[in-house]
Amino acid sequence: MPWSERTKRRLKLRDLDMLMAVIETGSMGKAAKRLNVSQPAVSKAIVELEDALGVQLLDRSRRGAVPTPYGAALARRSLAIFNDLRQGVQEIDFLSDPTQGEIRIGTTDPVMAAILAPAIDRWSRKYRRVSFYVVAGDTAQLYREVAARNLELAICRMIGRLPEDLAAEILFHDSVAVMTSAKNPLTRRRKLALAELADEPWTLFPYDSLFGSTIAEIFRRNGHEPPRLTLSSLSVNAQNELLATGRFLTVLPSFILKIPRRNLPLSLKALNVALPNPQMPVGLITVKNRTLTPLAQRFIADVRMLAKALVKS
Repeated sequence: MPWSERTKRRLKLRDLDMLMAVIETGSMGKAAKRLNVSQPAVSKAIVELEDALGVQLLDRSRRGAVPTPYGAALARRSLAIFNDLRQGVQEIDFLSDPTQGEIRIGTTDPVMAAILAPAIDRWSRKYRRVSFYVVAGDTAQLYREVAARNLELAICRMIGRLPEDLAAEILFHDSVAVMTSAKNPLTRRRKLALAELADEPWTLFPYDSLFGSTIAEIFRRNGHEPPRLTLSSLSVNAQNELLATGRFLTVLPSFILKIPRRNLPLSLKALNVALPNPQMPVGLITVKNRTLTPLAQRFIADVRMLAKALVKS
């Protein structure tokens, strides 16, 4: 269906919203209930969309409705449209009152503790009507969330290839180190070899995660198999609980050691063990060629200062 002024006039945001609701819920009835409208109204909206585009958007059956390839494509673009509209409304809010609004950010737990939490704390004191929606995850998840426009930006370790539709600003470079609780007796050893740590209890991100696979590769490049994990988990809280026992080892970004202890759930130390690894970038990830809201731009200025101070400390 070629794009035309007639097609543009016939496409309505309300109809696109109903299409997305049907796809997400799997039926016209459930979509109507979610949107608090009648089922015939939802059915009519879908028919009008299909008539305007000249293609079938949904496959209907007694079991519900599923998107055709045309419907799935339109839903993906509709999500971007609604996210851009939300950003436009936020810009209007900023212009009317620069001290209020929402910033949607993704990050990893180490970056949250080192940079994002201090920045949010500072802003919450100055701008009490600014709110933050923060998603914590691994790099791969954050790339997807930013690309889908569910997040305005992400701050994370840049691992693997950056998707073509994303842009990155490198804040600093950092390596990783073997760490444990400050009360672990191993911290008093002046020198250790990786082979000596093979039988120690370890906790790490799963090796099939992006960060976990990076750590596994670092061990292999140094001539060692990755350690057997007593706990393999994406839960940082679970890992911290085990590290607090003073027995477990892990691998974390070196910048963790520069964070004031009052901001960390436990005191960590790096073991004196050689684990040569290249410094990897920690960066600010955004959608390419998409202008950030003025509020986000102001917040990023604070993030840059905190990152710079972290590197110098």
